[in-house]
Amino acid sequence: MFRPLVAHIDLEALHHNQRRVRMLAPWAKRLAVVKANAYGHGMLDCARALDSDTEGFALLSLEEARSLRGLGVTKPILLLEGVFKSEDYQAVCALNLTPVIHHAEQIRMLELNPLDVPEQVFLKVDSGMHRLGFTPPQVMDAFKRLKVLKAMGRSIDVILMTHYACADEPGLAAKQMAIMAELKSGNPELNALETSYANSGAVMAGSAFGKDHVVEIGDWIRTGLMLYGASPLAGFTASDLNLKPVMHLQSQLIAVRNAPAGEGVGYGMGFVPDRDTRIGVVACGYADGYPRHAPTGTPVVVNGTRTRLLGRVSMDMLCVDLSPCPEAGVGAPVELFGRHLPVDEVATVASTIPYELMTAIAHRVPRSLVYG
Repeated sequence: MFRPLVAHIDLEALHHNQRRVRMLAPWAKRLAVVKANAYGHGMLDCARALDSDTEGFALLSLEEARSLRGLGVTKPILLLEGVFKSEDYQAVCALNLTPVIHHAEQIRMLELNPLDVPEQVFLKVDSGMHRLGFTPPQVMDAFKRLKVLKAMGRSIDVILMTHYACADEPGLAAKQMAIMAELKSGNPELNALETSYANSGAVMAGSAFGKDHVVEIGDWIRTGLMLYGASPLAGFTASDLNLKPVMHLQSQLIAVRNAPAGEGVGYGMGFVPDRDTRIGVVACGYADGYPRHAPTGTPVVVNGTRTRLLGRVSMDMLCVDLSPCPEAGVGAPVELFGRHLPVDEVATVASTIPYELMTAIAHRVPRSLVYG
C-alpha cells in the first residue's frame, strides 16, 4: 500500500534555475550546493542532473562526498565545514576533495600529516558574519602556514573565501566587501588568489536591486536555495526573480468530514468553526516534514483551488477547509507547496523559511522525478 503523498522533483526547473545562475554570473565557476540531501530534493538525483552543467559541488560531509564520487562525479567537491579530525585528510586526498580551512586546528592537522595534503583548499575569512573563518589579522599567518606546506613539496591551490551575512542589505554587504578589499590590497599574495564570496542571495542581489546594490561575487560561486526555486531575498518572490520551483509536494484527500458549528477539529480542538463546515483530511503530517506549528490559515491548494489549513497538524494527517471547493471529495489532489503554491508563501505564514520546509521533508516521502 502506498500513501498518496509524494514530492515530485522537476529536473527541467532545476536546469532552468541553473541557467539563471549562469546568466547572472557568466564569468564565475559554479559550485552547486547539494548538502542536506540537496535541500531535501535528493542529492544523487540532483547531482546527476547537474553534473554536465556545473563546475563542481559543495556539501557537508565525507559520506556525502563518497556518494557523489561513487556516482561517477569527477568534478571538484567542496567540503563546506572542512575536516573534523586529522585522519579525515587521508579520505580527502583519496577522494580528491577540497576542504574549507576555517580555523588554525585544521592547519595544524595538515602539518601533522604532511603526506595527506589536498591539492586545493578554500581559506575562509570571517569578514563580519562571525560564524566561521579567520579574522582579517589572522589570515596572513594562516596563508603562510599553508605556503610552508607547499614549500615542503605539496602543491596547494588556495582560494580565498568569505560568506555574506546579509547580501540583501546594502550597508552590511558593503561593509564585508570593504573588509575583504582592504585585506587583499594590503597583501599582494592574497590579492593574487582566486576568490569565492557569493551564495544565492549575493548572486541575485544585482539583478533584484539594480546597479545601486551590486554585491561582489568572486571567481567561484556557491548557489543553493535559488537552484531549488525559492527566493533568497526578502521582499522578492521566486517568480519575481524568474526562478521555478523544483519540489512539488502533493497528496490527496483521504477523508471528507462535516464539522458542526461550535465543535472542534483535531488535537486540542485547535479549530472551532462558527458554522457547519466541510473539511478534508490530507495524507501529510509533521512526521512527513510538514511543520507542526503551521497555523490555521496556512494556504493549501485542493483540486486546483486555494484554501486553508484548519487546526493542528497531526503526525500523519492535516485538515483543510473545503468550503471554497465543495466539489472536492476523497481522492482529490492536494498541493502543499509547489507549482501553484510557492514554498516561500507557505514558509512565511508558518513563521519559518523555505530552507527548513524543503530540508525537513522526511525520507519516508517518496521522490518522483519529472520533467516540466
